[in-house]
Amino acid sequence: MAAIQGVIFDMDGLMFDTEPVWGQCWAPVCEPYGYEVSDELVAGVRGCAGDTMYAALRKYLGDDAPVEKIWVDAKRYVQDYVMSHAMPKKPGLDDLLEYLHDRALPMAVASGSVEEVIRHNLNAGGISHYFDVLLSGESIGRGKPDPLIFFETAKLLGTRPERTLVLEDSFNGVEAGHNGHFVTVMVPDLAEPDDRIRSMATAVVDRLDQVIDLMEAGELG
Repeated sequence: MAAIQGVIFDMDGLMFDTEPVWGQCWAPVCEPYGYEVSDELVAGVRGCAGDTMYAALRKYLGDDAPVEKIWVDAKRYVQDYVMSHAMPKKPGLDDLLEYLHDRALPMAVASGSVEEVIRHNLNAGGISHYFDVLLSGESIGRGKPDPLIFFETAKLLGTRPERTLVLEDSFNGVEAGHNGHFVTVMVPDLAEPDDRIRSMATAVVDRLDQVIDLMEAGELG
């Protein structure tokens, strides 16, 4: 297997424990518009942004739902919460970042969150200096499972997809990495992968620092 040239991190649920905030936002955001929120909606929109978020919301709320307004309200809800809190880092994050830094591997963040929230989390977590590239799904317009955000991020890193490691926690993120032919490792957060998602991932691990073991064993390049 060819050596890894760079690493792309998702943020919500992968580096920071922010997915519960997203999960809790949907009921108060959707109910004023007259919609009840199901567990299926919460799971189905996880990792989405832009047009893919609109499509996911329409799937669960109906074609007539004002999905653009709902998405704006959801982002505002999460942004207000995150900007006033220091989100907990996920286990093993610091060790993995230091390992990759020691090996001079360029790193990037590719997240569906707005850029202000991404920068806040990185700064609050004391890890912004590790990242050469930061790309928000809002600047792309097409969210995961579309791989466009990963293609654009790899381009900025100067790496080829097949030699770029993507780290994801969500089903949509893993599917995006697979669709773009990236080396994709899943670190599940709120949902364990089913057989379909496992077949798309290069590997599935419990913690971020276990990625170090995979790299040391030569299983990722």
